[in-house]
Amino acid sequence: MFVTYVLYSKNYDRLYIGFTSDLIQRFKSHQHLATKGFTIKYRPWLVILVRFHANKKENRSRLHLSSYLAL
Repeated sequence: MFVTYVLYSKNYDRLYIGFTSDLIQRFKSHQHLATKGFTIKYRPWLVILVRFHANKKENRSRLHLSSYLAL
């Protein structure tokens, strides 16, 4: 199972779109564990959207993400 997720930083009004097969561990990394990269600058993050996919190819397609964000 693969996951597309969207994080939101309320403090900075920023969105981050990511892909993973382990959402819990990945969120912990974004929120606490990572020491470098884009997401450390905008902590804390909220998970605002999660979509599950059967395979990696479907998960990696960014084309469908804009329709998810049109909330």
